[in-house]
Amino acid sequence: MVWILSLAAFVGATLSAVAGLGGGTLLIGVMFAVGLAPVVAVPLHAAVQAVSNASRALAYRRDIHWPSAAWFTLSCLPLPFVTAPLIARADADAIRLILALAIVLSLMPGVSAALHTQWPLRRKMLVAGALNGAVGMVIGATGLIIGPFFLDRDWSKETTVGTLALCQSVGHVLKIAAFGVLGFGLLEQWTLAVPLMLAVALGTLFGRRLMRLVSRGQFAFLFKAVLVLLALRLAVTGSLGLLERL
Repeated sequence: MVWILSLAAFVGATLSAVAGLGGGTLLIGVMFAVGLAPVVAVPLHAAVQAVSNASRALAYRRDIHWPSAAWFTLSCLPLPFVTAPLIARADADAIRLILALAIVLSLMPGVSAALHTQWPLRRKMLVAGALNGAVGMVIGATGLIIGPFFLDRDWSKETTVGTLALCQSVGHVLKIAAFGVLGFGLLEQWTLAVPLMLAVALGTLFGRRLMRLVSRGQFAFLFKAVLVLLALRLAVTGSLGLLERL
């Protein structure tokens, strides 16, 4: 299991370094697909992705739009502590189905972007923060859900990538803190956490080099193909798990 998750973490970090987001969805999907319980998968994923996103935020620190990050944090701050108790009682099979649906919706061209990329910037950041704080505690990864909120016509690609990375780092740290209040000790999962953190660090470095060699169009096609297969796997395993209990 450690090797499978480490490979997923490396590939996900590589994808995120090229496209700016998406690697977290891939990693949490694999975590659920290999059978990790939500109470283990979500905080473990948060710790790993905090490292991945922090490394990208550091790389693009000069391009970050700090007021947007502040509004995002304001709305995100209380929600992980409110929703954290729910994840301990969450049904793993139901979450697999929810995550599969979230992946499919995120791949529908133009749907989410058409809904909210024209909103005022402050409103977009407040809604994105609230979604990240609430939904993120249930499905773990929110990059493909909140990503369109960061597609501002006045922002450069670097500003979008850096600001999103910083905001996601904040969201993951808040999730870790919320689970800590509940008594979840991340050190108990160090045998998984350490290899995955190393994998995302290496994946980020590799992705930055790969960006010069592979077109984003080619990489986007590969990434979407992997996510479709992952969504199918999650939908099948989640459905079978629910049917077995009927």
